[in-house]
Amino acid sequence: MSLYGLLQQRESMNKPVRIGIIGAGVFSSAFLNQARLTPGMRVACVSDLDPEKARKACVTAGWSEEAVGMGDSVSSINDGIARGKVMVTDDSDNLIQAKLDVVLEVTGVTEAGAYHAWTALDYGKHVIMPNVETDVLVGPLIKKKADEKGLVYSMAYGDQPGIICEMVDWARTIGMEVVCAGKGTRFQPEYRYSTPDTVWNYMGFTQEQVITGNFNAQMYNSFLDSTKSAIEMCALANGTGLVPQQCGLQFPPAAPAELPHILKPKSAGGILEHSGTVEIVASERRGGAPIKDHLRWGVYVIFKAGTDLVRRFFSMHDFLRDDSGEYGAVYRPFHLIGLELGMSVASVALRREATGSADRFIADVASVAKKDLKPGEVLDGEGGYTVFGRLVRADESVLRRYLPLGLSRGAKMVRAVAKDALLTYDDVVLDESTLVFALRKRMEEEARKDRPLP
Repeated sequence: MSLYGLLQQRESMNKPVRIGIIGAGVFSSAFLNQARLTPGMRVACVSDLDPEKARKACVTAGWSEEAVGMGDSVSSINDGIARGKVMVTDDSDNLIQAKLDVVLEVTGVTEAGAYHAWTALDYGKHVIMPNVETDVLVGPLIKKKADEKGLVYSMAYGDQPGIICEMVDWARTIGMEVVCAGKGTRFQPEYRYSTPDTVWNYMGFTQEQVITGNFNAQMYNSFLDSTKSAIEMCALANGTGLVPQQCGLQFPPAAPAELPHILKPKSAGGILEHSGTVEIVASERRGGAPIKDHLRWGVYVIFKAGTDLVRRFFSMHDFLRDDSGEYGAVYRPFHLIGLELGMSVASVALRREATGSADRFIADVASVAKKDLKPGEVLDGEGGYTVFGRLVRADESVLRRYLPLGLSRGAKMVRAVAKDALLTYDDVVLDESTLVFALRKRMEEEARKDRPLP
């Protein structure tokens, strides 16, 4: 039965999927808008440190003021759910312990994300993780715990890694060798050093737009300075087994028709170090010239024909292919962010299938100095003034003790590090009392046991 059919069935039984959402930002608001319109789904509780923000998000999405209740305990939340209300709380523990089927972690904060996911699994809830920052930091360990408990830990459809995982699965399931997969973004080499002070100029936002909009400069800057690209490709690699290149990401400018010509191994005339990897394509040429029909918001997968029959098919059907006819491309020019999240909710709750999941620890995101860093400086993490993220192989990261980008916020420098250098654990002092630190070190130790390092 289709996912929609299964949802209709749950609606007819008056047994909707009960959903809890932690974090009431843009991604969550988009999902709230669609979930209210989807049969068989029930947003039961929303948690945010600012409960008024969560309440307004629900009302803006279409619930009446009377339909939104405030809960300060597990019992009051459960009582409100039983009376058909969407309950709002500032205590995520109360949400996690309430009568829910699925918990969505949408805070974007690694410490919070790790705690919420880990605790939700303890309380028997499936977990969907739009919080990609946490997924790339400790996701493989959370996935292992979910498997042990017979629960599902999933990426989020609507986030590009989840959508690309589905595309990779499609290609492999029809017998194709996946050569490369990834997404598009706006990129120039100098963007790596962008800060919250320069982001709006680089992005072309006017001062009037910034003043009138609800824009988070550091969050937007993480997309611009290549950090978010590294994070998303790390999640994709860990979810598919595609192996990062030693150079990280190259960001080649490419229109859709150029994809199969560029994104193939060097031995075949392309730019890739090897087949079976991830890459980001730039939506403009170096220097800023625009690319027609760019993939700034899109995703793609490149695969090999492998046989004469498939090569003939590529040719006969005007498939996107390189000059040899061996490499073909499929792309999607857009993604709908949180509007698409219901796909993951339905798949996880009704089929117990993840839409992408961190099955392995193949890739990592290391911290790179945006400037010369001095002892005593405190790092400000993703999208800030001090570091950007670089995609690296996990075995290299563990062996060389690279500082994971997800642990960089609040870290204090104890040694000088030059601009463009990779930071290590030895360069900083961290708060080692946090759950996310403990989980990360445990994951690294397990990686050493699974793949003995020199």
